[in-house]
Amino acid sequence: MTSTDRPVIFSTAPLRGPGLEALRDLGTVICDPWIDQRPLRIYNAAQLAERAAAEGATVLICEADQCKGPVFDLPLVAIGSTRGDPTNVDLAGATEHGIPVLRAPGRNADGVAEMAVAMLLALTRHLLAADRDVRQGRVFADGTIPYQRMRGWQLAGQTIGLVGLGAVGQAAKWRFEGLGMRVIASDPFSPDATHSLDDLLAEADVVSMHAAVTPDTLRLMSAARFAQMKDGAVYVNTARAGLHDLDALVEALESGHLSAAALDHFDGESIAIDHPLIAMDNVLLAPHIGGATYDTETAHTTLMAEGLAALLRGESPANLANPEVRTHG
Repeated sequence: MTSTDRPVIFSTAPLRGPGLEALRDLGTVICDPWIDQRPLRIYNAAQLAERAAAEGATVLICEADQCKGPVFDLPLVAIGSTRGDPTNVDLAGATEHGIPVLRAPGRNADGVAEMAVAMLLALTRHLLAADRDVRQGRVFADGTIPYQRMRGWQLAGQTIGLVGLGAVGQAAKWRFEGLGMRVIASDPFSPDATHSLDDLLAEADVVSMHAAVTPDTLRLMSAARFAQMKDGAVYVNTARAGLHDLDALVEALESGHLSAAALDHFDGESIAIDHPLIAMDNVLLAPHIGGATYDTETAHTTLMAEGLAALLRGESPANLANPEVRTHG
């Protein structure tokens, strides 16, 4: 492209908010979000390349579609992945073809942090059971009143341990502090972390997972680590299932060592309906919806617009996933 060319920005990711207007100031925007399709539509690399070519795209923004191989044969000046970690893009391949890749770090931090708070409150205050009893006319089940059946400990005054203090961990920290909880944290990469993991597990009444899955954190919460937690502690994971050994978690719950757990992610994105967790009343399960907010889309659109504007000015944006591309070759 020459300096007078306006890029054609084709997006299969949802775009909204002020960032969308900023993108329109930069080029011609064509948006056909994958998430609006029924049934679900996710392009493989060949399909994405064909569609982007048909739109005349010189900038491609995607979230779920696979960006590799034939996509890199297009005359792209940039690729945007609206994910914190652009796992849908072959970064090495993009770099080899001289294509900068933008990412969206922290786009869903507030949404996921809110989910952690919501799950913990719903779990410890028995909200699902209470709702069920009202709907089923069982308010006075077996000659009792709800106050008898659904007492719990308030969160104020308890200690919550955050494992991971990145964007989501930081967003969760002040929210839990606002509930009156004492917040401690373990993160080898954060100067704000207060505890080692071993010390955190021994001290926390609630353990909330906010780390990324890496070779060092895969199955971080093992049987031995669950055993280190306090008797009656609560485990919350709104990050990734890869952070824990699910069988070990089941054993810790069945034994009574842990009093409750809340999970918003499973390996393979689902859990079998005959899995032991399904029958446990002290477990809250959600299908990976922590970041499912319109605000997440607003945030990633702004990050895409800011990053693309910087690239078009010849600068290296802070959200460039492959900064080596600027000097590659």
